[in-house]
Amino acid sequence: PVSSSTGSSNDWSGNKNSIYKTLGASNHTDKERQSEDYYATEPKAVELLLDLEDFSQLYVWESACGQGHLSEAMIQKGIKVNSSDLVLRGYDKAYMYDFLSEDNKEWKGHIITNPPYKFAKEFIEKSLEILRDGNKCAMFLKIQFLEGKARKKLFTKYPPKKIYVSSSRLLCAKNADFDGMKAGGGSAVAYAWFIWEKGFQGQTTIEWFN
Repeated sequence: PVSSSTGSSNDWSGNKNSIYKTLGASNHTDKERQSEDYYATEPKAVELLLDLEDFSQLYVWESACGQGHLSEAMIQKGIKVNSSDLVLRGYDKAYMYDFLSEDNKEWKGHIITNPPYKFAKEFIEKSLEILRDGNKCAMFLKIQFLEGKARKKLFTKYPPKKIYVSSSRLLCAKNADFDGMKAGGGSAVAYAWFIWEKGFQGQTTIEWFN
């Protein structure tokens, strides 16, 4: 049920219509991300993650792939990647799909993405709903995602297995303008990789990288 760019159909459960649905048919049209809200993650972020965590045995779903910066970095590292986004932005290996759709029932691999920040909680909950026990979800998020009462409930119900805090600043550039961001002095935002393992209920470990 998937296009040739998405990898093995054994890692996905759904139907062809749900993958190729148009934006207008999405049951999350109120959550569509506008083009001006697009922020790309520099490839270095996922390259460093892959030195810390093993994702090599299964397909990885980059479910908010944008222009493919993280997907391509993972492919270069030998990871099998399934790339999708709600809005297609010219990445030739991506297909249009609403990750939060009710049609999205099961994913047999791992998930690595930088989700749209205002829907990060929903992306995490959906990931942990559709993943198989023992498989991992890695979300690249601002450190401040640790704050908030609603997120406390999320972390209590689904404690991350690990949080990797970046000691040096990594870039998330509006409309993928990394050069412009560097010219302007880089990033003022601190980021971390939040790692969930489906079924984990222990104490969260915090480590530093970069």
